[in-house]
Amino acid sequence: MRIAIDILIGISVFFAFAGVVGMLRMPDSFCRMQSSTNISTLGVLGVIIGGILYAAFFLGDAGMAVKLAGMGLFYIITSPISGHAICKGAYKHGVRPEKEMVCDKYGEDMVEEE
Repeated sequence: MRIAIDILIGISVFFAFAGVVGMLRMPDSFCRMQSSTNISTLGVLGVIIGGILYAAFFLGDAGMAVKLAGMGLFYIITSPISGHAICKGAYKHGVRPEKEMVCDKYGEDMVEEE
């Protein structure tokens, strides 16, 4: 079981590293936002699952495992929503991609809100 926990944490480290590289290499803020959401969702999720396994099998603390599962569920729900809200706020304040967008759904939403 310890090997599975270590693998999950290693996968989380990989996604965190890949997300940081993506944030450094992406051309505009919208692409960087995708990389940062990748870090927060996939990077944290492996650590939380590893923590659940550790709490359940090594500590024998079911309460901690349930709390970690609740945190993971909350994180899966809120992280993409917050990334979307930040992107929409950036678009609303005039931040645009360097290249012309093929599909501009944010722009269509802004016309409907006004």
